[in-house]
Amino acid sequence: MIPFKTVTLCDKHWIDEIVMAEGSRSADYNFGNIYIWDNRYKQLVARTEGRMLTKLRYAGKPTFVFPIGTGPLRPAIEALREYACAHGYEPFCLRGITEEHRALLEQEYPGCFAFSEDTDNADYIYEAEKLATYSGKALHGKKNHCNRFEAENDWRFVPLTRELIPGCLDMLDVWSEENAERLEKSIVYEHTAIVRAFAAFEKLGLEGGVLYANDRIVGFTLGELACEDTFDVHFEKAEGSLNGAYPMTCRELTRMLMAKHPQLRYINREDDMGIEALRRSKESYKPAYLLKKYTATWSVI
Repeated sequence: MIPFKTVTLCDKHWIDEIVMAEGSRSADYNFGNIYIWDNRYKQLVARTEGRMLTKLRYAGKPTFVFPIGTGPLRPAIEALREYACAHGYEPFCLRGITEEHRALLEQEYPGCFAFSEDTDNADYIYEAEKLATYSGKALHGKKNHCNRFEAENDWRFVPLTRELIPGCLDMLDVWSEENAERLEKSIVYEHTAIVRAFAAFEKLGLEGGVLYANDRIVGFTLGELACEDTFDVHFEKAEGSLNGAYPMTCRELTRMLMAKHPQLRYINREDDMGIEALRRSKESYKPAYLLKKYTATWSVI
């Protein structure tokens, strides 16, 4: 039986190794996301050869994640199927399936899985260069907002450090109160995840930045590399009433990351959780593409 265990900071080394070997731009697999969202998804992990096996709770039900990594796929899938059968988890499902994963499953198990698209969980992938410049007609409005912000404020954007976290938390409290009605229950889980991210900021290897306007924190953002050429932005918060605060926070983080990681090509700003306002916001930054996700359900009787 699979020796599943609760995720701790001690697991970062081996999980990072598998994630980088996988090389996916998906936000679902990097260690930071697994760790900080533990309160919501209760993820358990195990290692089998070069792959990571993951069990979690989604919508109140136990399910599994595609076993990322290297090495033979079938032994990992069979181990998960056996575990699911032994615990009565029927039907057997895998979540977080990318197009690449879908092709691998269909190759290894032709006709055995039925795939349904999880539209609310698709990741928005952007070209880093465009977010760093807001070049082109489609992003002209973002550039104008930034120009106005720069003209109206004495501003600076600095790397996120431990010393700045208390100020970010103060801003987060205000932001959460102002957006509580709009985001309903999801805001509670996100607030917990942000606090957890800040608490282990250095150990998680997160990177981020803080936007100031007139010596006041008006935005912060943080995330981590999903793979060699893609940075995954876990959180981005800004003062919505301050014109340009959001596009400035996004632009300045991207510029900082590109200077630090010359190989960076894409920014993953994660999914919209099915929230219409968040969907419109992410679409307004003009993604290069949506990284589609599927649920694979065992369909052989």
